Amino acid sequence: MKISELLHPEAISAEIKAKVKNEALGEMVDGMMRVQSGLDREEVVKVLLEREKLGSTGIGDGVAIPHGKLKGLKDIFISFGRSRSGVEFDSMDGNPVNLIFLLVAPEESVGVHLKTLARISKLLKNASVRRRLCEASDNRELYDIIVEEEAKL
Repeated sequence: MKISELLHPEAISAEIKAKVKNEALGEMVDGMMRVQSGLDREEVVKVLLEREKLGSTGIGDGVAIPHGKLKGLKDIFISFGRSRSGVEFDSMDGNPVNLIFLLVAPEESVGVHLKTLARISKLLKNASVRRRLCEASDNRELYDIIVEEEAKL
């Protein structure tokens, strides 16, 4: 499944205000809830924090891909956020993150969930894509870059 099919422009935050992981996760869930209002914010944040206990989803190079599975969810939902100043995320490389893709999936989904995580990871592995996202001026430009770059995968 394509990122662009799951990510709505309204679920993008061009400037995350949070400086630490827990607050950033809340902001990212708020972005997701602009599109999917039926989610229980506290439940989603709890699931994400439980996943973070297993190991940080800050994968390095300024990127984090927090994710979790929720009971009763029918579809995968994604939000995207950028922090120009960086968020302390306990990343594998010890550096703050600037680009965060948040993904929540139905509890029983395995294949699509993993494929979507892999697709996001592949997109953000490219240094020029990360640079373009960091330099984008607003939500719309961030979305357009994601769509354009994903088409090249």
